[in-house]
Amino acid sequence: MEAVPRTLLRDRAYAAIRDAIVAGAIAPGAVVRDADLAERLGLSRAPVREAFARLVDDGLLESKPQSYTRVTPVVASDVRDAAAVVGAMHELVTRIAVPRLFAADVEGMRAANERFAEAVRAGDVDAALRADDELHDVLVRAAGNRAAAATVARYTPLIRRLERRRFGEGGTCRSAGLHGRLIRACAAGDVDEAVRVTAEIWRTLADLADTEDADDTDPCDDTGADGAG
Repeated sequence: MEAVPRTLLRDRAYAAIRDAIVAGAIAPGAVVRDADLAERLGLSRAPVREAFARLVDDGLLESKPQSYTRVTPVVASDVRDAAAVVGAMHELVTRIAVPRLFAADVEGMRAANERFAEAVRAGDVDAALRADDELHDVLVRAAGNRAAAATVARYTPLIRRLERRRFGEGGTCRSAGLHGRLIRACAAGDVDEAVRVTAEIWRTLADLADTEDADDTDPCDDTGADGAG
């Protein structure tokens, strides 16, 4: 049996720690230690330290040399900045992808939206966000823009932390109705409409950050939007 390449160990550590932070299993402000996490993950400390460095760059960890490494707080301005960047990348990939979509791609988006809507009704945040990723990933893959895909992957976790918290409070900005509009635009090959809806989806996330420290209004209210499918 061949040894697992070091790069794969680093990536495994990165994904596991990132996902734990996003899920809240490692809470904002929590101090993390490479030795503790290496033991929990069954890895040596080296790939965990490399993962820490990436997570600091991503804004999920902050580090003071010779003192601590800890999970960053959920800061509304950081979420807003990330939503602006990720939204711009999704608009780009949507514009590229729509003319390239096959019928099977659109059906995949519909199926993902059905899973999303069902998960929202059931209050299953993990399933809802997983289905949301699957829906939008159809467009990211079809676009084939590696730089855009990497940017989306890097900054989406900053947004997810706030989404998960607000989901737990009874709502989610990921609207099945908006998804339905996006899917219909994709099916019709209407690039401009698909980009408009994509911008609207991501604007609701920027609005979510704006209201995080303000009032309890729900920026996700999608009253009047078309249903899923």
